[in-house]
Amino acid sequence: MKFGETFMEYLHGDQGRFLNKCSHVEYKRLKKVLKLCRNCQDLQNSSKEQQNNGDNEGPMLSCQCQSCSLCDQMFFSELMREASDVSGCFNSRVRHLLHLHIAKGMQRYALGLCHCFKNNQQSMVEEGRMLMEYVTMNAIAIRKILKKYDKIHCSVNGKNFKSKLRAERIELLQSPWLIELGAFYLNFNGLQDGEFSVSCDLNASEPVIKLMLLNSIKLDCSLTCAICLETVFNPYALSCGHLFCKSCACSAASVMLFQGLKAASSDAKCPVCREAHVYARSVHMLELDLLLKTRCKESWKGRMMNERAEMVKQTREFWDLQTKLAIGF
Repeated sequence: MKFGETFMEYLHGDQGRFLNKCSHVEYKRLKKVLKLCRNCQDLQNSSKEQQNNGDNEGPMLSCQCQSCSLCDQMFFSELMREASDVSGCFNSRVRHLLHLHIAKGMQRYALGLCHCFKNNQQSMVEEGRMLMEYVTMNAIAIRKILKKYDKIHCSVNGKNFKSKLRAERIELLQSPWLIELGAFYLNFNGLQDGEFSVSCDLNASEPVIKLMLLNSIKLDCSLTCAICLETVFNPYALSCGHLFCKSCACSAASVMLFQGLKAASSDAKCPVCREAHVYARSVHMLELDLLLKTRCKESWKGRMMNERAEMVKQTREFWDLQTKLAIGF
């Protein structure tokens, strides 16, 4: 079965109720846009005619336009919008799901009452599985349609567009929320259902979370902080996608631990890729932190005590300085 048929079957299958609330890539319509590329069609028809006439130079007339105004105007702008919508939908749905899982106080009490009437844990796991399938299917659709663009135009513009998606932070399989979803499954003792699998090895020299998605897509997400070179603790993902310990990220941005990453200046740069404006939209990886807390109890407890001691020290130094400034010393 071709991917277009598989994708349409997925959109209209058993998950219709779930997908009705989600954006998705218009794979079929974008494919038609490529077929309507007259510039390419004319060249391809000329090539076929010359081949039928026995002209050996026929293949040289295959589309060498690299790009065309029709495709570029209708194709890339639409695909960018759709990828952005899918990314936003996936991130918000995962954020909501994980918020229910790690809720505290009255919210946890209310969820406990709900659990008395239905298998809340099972429904959360099922929704997580559907979200993983949702983001994977749309990511494959984007890859397929860009590959088709490059094939038709004999160009690398589709490949370059992938780089643009990464630069705009809407490349679907690079989202930190996908790592959070993987940690969510591991906190429920892992996922093994034939189509997906999530596993981790925290005792390796370089700890990773491994995700096996549809179409044999494999993702290895490193859990090593690039600053302290240890397993991340109280982890945050900057909007560029790099993971750091909270204390390391705060130190790199010259802010106090008690102030948090949001207090970083707008021109603070990622310590790895040196991209600016990455602290404002940082993601606190709470599910990943819970996973590390349960799998590495002793080391997690020791690092928590060290971080709290450092926070108390910084807080005292900060207010001592403020006091001195206030009284004129």
